Amino acid sequence: MKPIDPNDRKIVNIHQTAYASFAYPDGERLGDTILQLDDTKELGVGFHIYRMPPGMTTRGHRHNGHEQFLILEGELHESDGTILRPGDMVFYRDGTEHNSYSPNGVLAVVHITGPEIGVE
Repeated sequence: MKPIDPNDRKIVNIHQTAYASFAYPDGERLGDTILQLDDTKELGVGFHIYRMPPGMTTRGHRHNGHEQFLILEGELHESDGTILRPGDMVFYRDGTEHNSYSPNGVLAVVHITGPEIGVE
């Protein structure tokens, strides 16, 4: 087996690396941040680590492709009243609409296949 080219691998620690501020298509920022190593995809699309600050509520949105995530830290309160806690792994089918609130902040591992679409 040949050695791995340093340009073909990125390694970071999710607790020590700076996250990028997430901006909605209209430029609004709510305080959530993302750690994503694949810079060939739009920020927040594909595999990434998502950090939501305490007290934040996401905008309502529809999934443009499936979303899967695993809660590592904190709680996430979904718009239908479901409360997600560390260890909960979630799958949202393409077209699902919801928003989320975190009273104490959240750290999650996420995979989204396409950018979300805002809904009122």
